[in-house]
Amino acid sequence: MPNKSQQLTAALKARIHILDGAMGTMIQKYKLEEEDYRGERFANWHVLVKGNNDLLSLTQPQIIEQIHREYLAAGADIIETNTFNATTISMEDYEMASLSREINLESAKLARKVCDEFEAQDPTKPRYVAGVLGPTSKTCSISPDVNDPGFRNVTFDALVEAYIESTLALIEGGADLILIETIFDTLNSKAAAFAVEEAFEHAGVTLPVMISGTITDASGRTLSGQTTEAFYNSIRHIKPISIGLNCALGPDLLRQYVEELSRVCETFVSVHPNAGLPNEFGEYDLEADEMAKEIIDWAESGFINIVGGCCGTTPEHINAMYQGTKNVAPRQLPEIEVRMRLAGLEACNLN
Repeated sequence: MPNKSQQLTAALKARIHILDGAMGTMIQKYKLEEEDYRGERFANWHVLVKGNNDLLSLTQPQIIEQIHREYLAAGADIIETNTFNATTISMEDYEMASLSREINLESAKLARKVCDEFEAQDPTKPRYVAGVLGPTSKTCSISPDVNDPGFRNVTFDALVEAYIESTLALIEGGADLILIETIFDTLNSKAAAFAVEEAFEHAGVTLPVMISGTITDASGRTLSGQTTEAFYNSIRHIKPISIGLNCALGPDLLRQYVEELSRVCETFVSVHPNAGLPNEFGEYDLEADEMAKEIIDWAESGFINIVGGCCGTTPEHINAMYQGTKNVAPRQLPEIEVRMRLAGLEACNLN
């Protein structure tokens, strides 16, 4: 098997690659009820599980497969496993922590199966499985108790342990790369990155790693307070194949931060924004052609190497991005001046 890191690096230099769109948005279209989430296996589970989308990889695998197929048919090169909340920490919300490994494993197998189907039809276009590690439902940097700023509801070591288990299962299931995404707390991402390296050593393999943070609002900062460049400085030592931004904002509001990341980033840049901001019903109104116009502008401005969609996006959005960027050259990796690059909430770059 060719070295996936070398293969993907060469491919990203040649053209813009398309990431898939939202899994949750597509699942919502099926209007599943509690019994659909439970299936036969969990018919008598002692807590409600509706909304546990990752569980559907076990109880409704045909739905997850179909969603993957639709995104690949739309032009996606990279599809994400249905594991955004599949760590033991997030699964504890449904008292299903013991199922974490199985969900990650089966989710990766589903994505691998569908990618292999499409690649068999067209061997000239490799399809990649991105094993997703989400941010978890807890934060290592911020107290959830306003009356006790020093309190934490999770430790760094607990995050590492959870991420190692998930990563090993994703590798076993056939992931080509690992995507640490929707990072709102840089310390969580450091735990994930450390865990991924530990998992690689344990498994005896090394896969490409994508890292994608989240600018939470118009302040231009992550939830833990960092600017785009400070976030980049905090995690660049991991040497991922790409660093990017996703979620929270639509492409119009995200543009300035993508431009900033493109300026400072010495590796490939990825981005998968929401389809605008949610309306009063929690739905996303930005149509595929409107969103594609923004993405095409980014591509023509030389900002991106990988682009896809987050909340509210569908295969129609992904196809519009694919059609609009397939003849646009990817961002060229810049020559970045060697400096000491540090970060608190702001970036500090020293000569």
